[in-house]
Amino acid sequence: LQKGSSLVAPVHIVSEESADKTNLGFIHAFVAAISVIIVSELGDKTFFIAAIMAMRYNRLTVLAGAMLALGLMTCLSVLFGYATTVIPRVYTYYVSTALFAIFGIRMLREGLKMSPDEGQEELEEVQAEIKKKDEELQRTKLLNGPGDVEAGPGTTIPQKKWLHFISPIFVQAFTLTFLAEWGDRSQLTTIVLAAREDPYGVAVGGTVGHCLCTGLAVIGGRMIAQKISVRTVTIIGGIVFLAFAFSALFISPDSGF
Repeated sequence: LQKGSSLVAPVHIVSEESADKTNLGFIHAFVAAISVIIVSELGDKTFFIAAIMAMRYNRLTVLAGAMLALGLMTCLSVLFGYATTVIPRVYTYYVSTALFAIFGIRMLREGLKMSPDEGQEELEEVQAEIKKKDEELQRTKLLNGPGDVEAGPGTTIPQKKWLHFISPIFVQAFTLTFLAEWGDRSQLTTIVLAAREDPYGVAVGGTVGHCLCTGLAVIGGRMIAQKISVRTVTIIGGIVFLAFAFSALFISPDSGF
């Protein structure tokens, strides 16, 4: 009986240690993802898209469309990053560390070269892009008209029901945000994080980070967009990225996080 009990005890201890290790890995990944997303997205193109569209259209519709795009992009990025875990962890860990260092140095250089009103140019660019999309939408409405008279009333009712659930504004917010996010710095960093951190923590942290930034843009609109110093956020972002790269010198690749 003593032998049996002595054999059971270490298993219990090991399971507790592995659970603590898993929880710590999730928290580390969550904090890393949310901090990286915030410094990457504040004052970014997707932030301005949400801010400007929320001033023109229903805020909930814009928020829903933007968040669906960002949530989908975050999940795809995490899957891309997780797919690289077939490579031995020691390689992905140090490659991702090198990428963080490169991103950090680039962001610092960009931030130091920026003028204080750098964000205004991107704001105007997004305004022009949304205006162009609005004109295309108006042209489509004029061409389609209020309803197809020749086709009879039977075809107009399904169209109205379809537009009730998925409005053109929702589609526009989703499309603009998804295309702006594809290949963006935040997408690349999410992929890199998922390759070295707990993927669930990265997915949750990335989504929460996007929610905070997009929600702030939708609520605050132009006022926040104009007051945010893109230069300051970029410099802080560079420091955060370099901090993650520097932390790799003190954390072993086999530590689990």
